[in-house]
Amino acid sequence: MTQAGTALSSLRVRRDYLAAAKAGKQVRQGFVLQARERQADEPTHTPIRFGLTASKKTGNAVMRNRIRRRLRALAKEVLPHYGTAGFDYVMIGRVHTAPRAWADLHKDLRSALKAIHQNETAT
Repeated sequence: MTQAGTALSSLRVRRDYLAAAKAGKQVRQGFVLQARERQADEPTHTPIRFGLTASKKTGNAVMRNRIRRRLRALAKEVLPHYGTAGFDYVMIGRVHTAPRAWADLHKDLRSALKAIHQNETAT
């Protein structure tokens, strides 16, 4: 786990999202979390990167933006404390993301991170 105050940055390139999609994932009621460990030869200056996405299945533009805002705030609160350095995380919004209670979203992300990192150490 990382120390509090670790810098976060956003995934900007499509190939990073595609690489995370091929790696491990955890499905929770509030969202889907995909995570992959970056290779040593990949250039990066930040220990943790994250990306957000919400498809048209989740609703109109207003609802998709609301989902992304909630996921961004959640990532900035939780990932510095429970994320692992050298990982890329992609959070995919679902229909249940917007109305879900904030405490439940926190619990979802913490449990998804724990499960992903347990699977990484098992393989």
